Amino acid sequence: MNPTGTIAPSRSATLRRTTRETDVTATLELDGRGRARVASGVAFLDHMLATLARHARFDLEVACRGDLAVDDHHTVEDVALVLGEVFARALGEKRAIRRFGAGWAPLDESLARAVVDLSGRPFARVRLRLRREKLGDLSCENASHFFRSFASAARVTLHLDVVRGENDHHRLEAAFKALALALRESIERDGDDVPSTKGSLA
Repeated sequence: MNPTGTIAPSRSATLRRTTRETDVTATLELDGRGRARVASGVAFLDHMLATLARHARFDLEVACRGDLAVDDHHTVEDVALVLGEVFARALGEKRAIRRFGAGWAPLDESLARAVVDLSGRPFARVRLRLRREKLGDLSCENASHFFRSFASAARVTLHLDVVRGENDHHRLEAAFKALALALRESIERDGDDVPSTKGSLA
């Protein structure tokens, strides 16, 4: 329910994006229970997206057929773009939300911080400090690209930093968890208007 006691409208969306490189479909329910069914073709990315859904309390379904015979770049990028767009569509006009969110997440020796603003202005500053070439079947250079592509399509401002850590798996998983917590806070229902002096977060 919203602050007035009435039942709030569902915040969910589905999107399909098809190109010569990938075919991606995603469904997102922002007010979910953290359930995920993800099959991107990149197993490590699936693990990260399930982690994101779990800690943001999103219900998420993602299916992708991509040109993995080339490499994982197009798949990672296009999944991020679709996830960002479906997130923006599920939010709608961004009325009655906190707008800003921050999250800190440790994973053993690693610590990550994420700060988001659902501003309508896409920007991403991402520092993961990964040292390995790959994590499972995910190229580490594509991890930062994932977050930037998501922020661009979602039209959000994102600052994401791995503050410390030694194990690259831990670093990246902490980053996804921190983002999940920040997004969860930013979309919390708060008030009844658009949280901007402009009156719009387009």
